[in-house]
Amino acid sequence: MKFDGVQKSYDGETLVVKDLNLDIAEGEFLTMLGPSGSGKTTCLMMLAGFEPPTHGAIYLDDREISQLPPHKRGIGMVFQNYALFPHMTVGENLAYPLKVRGKSKAEIKDRVDRALAMVELSGFGGRRPAQLSGGQQQRVAVARSLVFEPNLVLMDEPLGALDKQLREQMQYEIKHIHENLGVTVVYVTHDQTEALTMSDRVAVFNDGVIQQLSPPEELYEDPKNSFVAQFIGENNKLSGSVTEVSNGTCQVTLDTGVTVTAKAVNIDGKGSRTTLSLRPERVFIGDAAVDNRLDGRIEELIYLGETIRARLTVAGNDQFIVKVPNHGLSEGLTEGQAVTVGWRTADCHALDPIAG
Repeated sequence: MKFDGVQKSYDGETLVVKDLNLDIAEGEFLTMLGPSGSGKTTCLMMLAGFEPPTHGAIYLDDREISQLPPHKRGIGMVFQNYALFPHMTVGENLAYPLKVRGKSKAEIKDRVDRALAMVELSGFGGRRPAQLSGGQQQRVAVARSLVFEPNLVLMDEPLGALDKQLREQMQYEIKHIHENLGVTVVYVTHDQTEALTMSDRVAVFNDGVIQQLSPPEELYEDPKNSFVAQFIGENNKLSGSVTEVSNGTCQVTLDTGVTVTAKAVNIDGKGSRTTLSLRPERVFIGDAAVDNRLDGRIEELIYLGETIRARLTVAGNDQFIVKVPNHGLSEGLTEGQAVTVGWRTADCHALDPIAG
């Protein structure tokens, strides 16, 4: 399926989605990720048929569906609030999309039983939604979206109402269901962890435009601009000016006068301003065989179990974070301690400058 030059405006002036061109492969799990107002949910609503595009076309299986009503698109939907019929049993909820499609009683029973087994709720068919936990209700909602065997399932913040532990469990369950069935899934969330955990590819939205479309590992390890670097995971930023560019790397003189080497990713060349992006787990405290070294001071240490989160002042930035593996605090780090930090050139990305 694909979006071809799709735009969306609600007031005829402001574009919420700007010239979207996106191909989604059959069987792919694609996540639309971004902050509120970035356009991701609007794209999902246009795909579902609840909103028409202002311009452009949407295709499903090489058929244009831009003006097709939702009930004729054959798309499964899962919402954050589950949208289960409270007066129906679980089995009746699952049977409903099959009844409206005119399936026989025998086929309906067979498909409902298989759908319940798929989400590990066999034996729950006679209960009403109110008798289920939030996680169980969400499993029923997922089963209902799949019971009529659609080619495409849309999921709009489906885990947002669940607590952290249950949300993480459901992430893996939905991912495994997708892998087993091979159905195409388009998933909308503002949760970075969800996007990285579940997706084949992630489309990062901001201001109605896809900022980057990549597999999760590439998105995290190789952000293409400062918005993506800041939005995906925790990230350190240092500002400076490019003084030299050579063979994919650049020399950057930070605003404090120190010069470091970085991977040249998104810069305008020698003399331009840049913001360096550096993941906290890629920074070393103390002696290490690295390309760049700066002096710093530990401002705060927070125990997180498997890691120690150290907040430092480095090159004038007092929010510089380093994640240190927890070896029983054998490093002997203390607040107020003067230390040396370092990192490899390959782990430091020179990107477009962030104002301020």
